[in-house]
Amino acid sequence: MSFTNETEKQKYYIDKCRELIKHKENEYGRKLTACVVTFGCQMNFKDSEKLMGILSQIGYEETEDEHADLVLYNTCTVRENANLKIYGRLGYLSKIKEKNPDMIIGLCGCMMQEEHVVEKLNKSYKFVDLIFGTHNVFLLAELLYERLISGHKVEDIWEGTTEVVEDLPAVRKYSFKSGVNIMYGCNNFCSYCIVPYVRGRERSRNPEDIVEEVKELVANGVVEVMLLGQNVNSYGKTLENPISFAKLLEKVEEVEGLKRIRFMTSHPKDLSDELIKVMAKSKKICKQMHLPLQSGSSRLLKIMNRHYDKEQYLLLIKKLRKAIPDIGITTDIIVGFPGETEDDFLETIDVVKKARYDSAFTFIYSKRSGTPAAKMPDQVPEDVVKDRFNRLLNVVNEISKEKTLKLQGTVQEVLVEEENKKIEGFVSGRLSNNSVVHFKGDVSLIGKLVNVNLKEAKGFYYMGEMVE
Repeated sequence: MSFTNETEKQKYYIDKCRELIKHKENEYGRKLTACVVTFGCQMNFKDSEKLMGILSQIGYEETEDEHADLVLYNTCTVRENANLKIYGRLGYLSKIKEKNPDMIIGLCGCMMQEEHVVEKLNKSYKFVDLIFGTHNVFLLAELLYERLISGHKVEDIWEGTTEVVEDLPAVRKYSFKSGVNIMYGCNNFCSYCIVPYVRGRERSRNPEDIVEEVKELVANGVVEVMLLGQNVNSYGKTLENPISFAKLLEKVEEVEGLKRIRFMTSHPKDLSDELIKVMAKSKKICKQMHLPLQSGSSRLLKIMNRHYDKEQYLLLIKKLRKAIPDIGITTDIIVGFPGETEDDFLETIDVVKKARYDSAFTFIYSKRSGTPAAKMPDQVPEDVVKDRFNRLLNVVNEISKEKTLKLQGTVQEVLVEEENKKIEGFVSGRLSNNSVVHFKGDVSLIGKLVNVNLKEAKGFYYMGEMVE
């Protein structure tokens, strides 16, 4: 059987799987169910939408119940906790599979790109049926077909790829907003980070394909897109005809009917004046920037291989605030990186106070085997790390509260995202700067942009009232 491209080949396997699943439906007298559980970043969530899209076309009915006929974990390995969580969940699944031996359990994503993980799964979790990684997510139908036909475990891990396969089905969580992959992989090799090893080298998609996907999404009711990449600021460098991320944003902005554009993640070393200029004049790009700091110590930033220092980072913040005064800036900070001294930590606190983040994702350093930082001496004692972490959190929270108060009493545009899970008769949405707002409303508002009076600032969110 020969195919003109990978998409055609996978559609063939979707059809072959559908025949097998139809046969099982007749045997069981019911539809088969599939549960995809996602761990990790926005890129993983986007991959999971594709995985569920493929399974839906095969004939599975989506469920959130892990007592399903097929359970697929899309894994993350950025921190050790993520790995431990997966092993714990697998123990739980093994009990379910004992009662339903026909159940198929699959694992994919970043964690599967680590050799020692796959070895452990093969030794201690032999009931797992499917194992594949980050580079061949699009092969799900082909791998599942092999498992259904053979009845044996199927394992397919690629060390790397130059392929970009996008034209496959997806089941989106939200009808009105969607992630759009603009690139894959990372070339930065920060000394603490496993991502380049598990996601591979940078590969950018053609701008025409990205714009076409955005147009299709808008035609299907999407009003907000989030452009996704490990480092969106270096988008376009690997293309035959290189193009800057700022130029791509301008092309996406031209799509009629699109209301909001977000993106993540930005690396400070590649944040250009051109991008800041494009953001400042844009009517659609959200007033939000996620700009990971990791540490405020120039000494540690060098060891981390971040390619900027404290002064350069603060200059970027200054430029952003000058060009876009109402911008919301968020960040990532690691506490307890090997060799971090009290002085290094105080440098981080200094940046937090000067940058005045709207919020910060704070992490305790997690040793990842295979990264240079894992072998570094002077690993910081746990009690010292916890003390610093709590002190940092207090400063971050205090500034967040002050920042939130500034918009109290003003009327802002909110994209309504969902029914409020805690307050009956309320809905929740987001401002352009990504702050969350809760206010009285019903499901008919979901997916719409409405004006809301931000009555009360509550630290990290607002209680509001819709303005007719």
